[in-house]
Amino acid sequence: MSKFLNPKVIIGIVLVTTIIILATQFGQYLTLENAKVQQAALRDYIDQNFITAATIYFFAYVGITAFSVPGAAVVTLLGAALFGFWTSLVLVSFASTIGATLAFLSSRFLFRDWVQGKFGDKLSVINQGVEKDGALYLISLRLIPVFPFFLINLLMGLTPISIGRFYLFSQLGMLPGTAVYLNAGTQLAQIDSLSGIVSPSVLVSFALLGLFPVIMKWVMNLLERKRNIPASK
Repeated sequence: MSKFLNPKVIIGIVLVTTIIILATQFGQYLTLENAKVQQAALRDYIDQNFITAATIYFFAYVGITAFSVPGAAVVTLLGAALFGFWTSLVLVSFASTIGATLAFLSSRFLFRDWVQGKFGDKLSVINQGVEKDGALYLISLRLIPVFPFFLINLLMGLTPISIGRFYLFSQLGMLPGTAVYLNAGTQLAQIDSLSGIVSPSVLVSFALLGLFPVIMKWVMNLLERKRNIPASK
């Protein structure tokens, strides 16, 4: 069979085409200004069709994350404004993690060679972090994104980390940051630009996010030392 008829090649072409279509045809709608204009109309629809609206939002968010379509921050803010904090937290947390995992799987099974060639210089850093700290390193990347989230998803697909661990620790690692954005999103009507989320309380929240992996690592090291101390006779 010709390499051009390989199922992986065909699937890859379809995915790339989908990314291009989403980015060119719908990217202009994923702006804060458009979100504010649509907020009132969408809220009326949601009040009458809550389950349908939540389902549409959920799968749209999965697609945006999986295909790395620009505008995820705006869609996050909009979700909080439309569904409220707790409902949007559930929707965004699971949708973003599922989308990230789909990107992870596409890197591992479809685009391994392309990702390796494109971002191979950064892969060594990721591998060293995973080897040294395991899943804790993934959590720290989610809390303090040294690399863009889409790049973390792709590069992690080339590491030995299991799919289950990637999903679980991505969800845990992204949850605090998601909560911060959604808290800001509940005030969407008063936000005129993305810089509006940088209030003192939000800055404190991000500072705590930065300390979280350090504190977690300290606690784990402390527990490890206690396990290694021989029991007294």
